[in-house]
Amino acid sequence: MNEAISTQDAPVDIDYIGLDRIIQDEYKGDKENLIMILQAIQRVYNYLPQPALAYVSERLNIPLSEICGVGTFYKTFSLEARGRNILSVCLGTACYVRNAQSVSERIQEILNTPQGKTTKDGRFTLEPVRCTGCCSHGPVVKVNEDLYSGITPEKVKEILKRYA
Repeated sequence: MNEAISTQDAPVDIDYIGLDRIIQDEYKGDKENLIMILQAIQRVYNYLPQPALAYVSERLNIPLSEICGVGTFYKTFSLEARGRNILSVCLGTACYVRNAQSVSERIQEILNTPQGKTTKDGRFTLEPVRCTGCCSHGPVVKVNEDLYSGITPEKVKEILKRYA
């Protein structure tokens, strides 16, 4: 159906006026707000594009290496382009013993994309997680902010259709 691609080198149009709105208007150019600034940028682009990080570095007078350090330290941030929908399968112990691995394999089969990669059409990025905190409801699949519990391999196709 879809092939996995690396979107790391995909061109992205950076809205520098929009970045200034985030940096200056929302967060007053305060270095102490770096994490919130990065979160706002990620909400816009669904990841932290390198040109945007370089711009933040320049505007806040923070070394790019420090900004990249923050971006790689926190799991919530991604330095690689991601799909429109972030699809996570919980593979923690409680979900795993309830057949989460079969759910994960079915998703990868339908999307023809391995875990940790983005579909060629840019619709989904598959990100495995170790726990969603919903242990009694497993297996759990999360698509963006939507949580699905008690998932079986047979239910996967119906869930994916909702994000087509």
